[in-house]
Amino acid sequence: VQLQASGGGLVQAGGSLRLSCAVSGRTVPGYVMGWFRQAPGKEREFVAARSWSGDIVNYADSVKGRFSISRDAENTGYLQMNALKAEDTAVYYCAGRYGSVSTFQRYYRFWGQGTQVTVSS
Repeated sequence: VQLQASGGGLVQAGGSLRLSCAVSGRTVPGYVMGWFRQAPGKEREFVAARSWSGDIVNYADSVKGRFSISRDAENTGYLQMNALKAEDTAVYYCAGRYGSVSTFQRYYRFWGQGTQVTVSS
């Protein structure tokens, strides 16, 4: 499984962006999609994760109500980010694993290369 993240950019505070994560290779039910981010000078942190079916979704408290994780029929994952704040500025990584939805990055086996999101205040 290989992941390719895209969609980052520069946006004003209050604006929106949608990140994409193209998944190549075979995925099966049980595949969990996740997003993490790393701000300058900080450790990488959990943002959101979703089970294959979408029946289990988990968000970091800092993004609840503003971000939404989804996927389409072609297995491309998305992170819709609304009402962006300056503190959302970070490199965003998509990740994947088989098993349960997890907020811990050490459990994710597959990683994309990261896409920069910059929110100006």
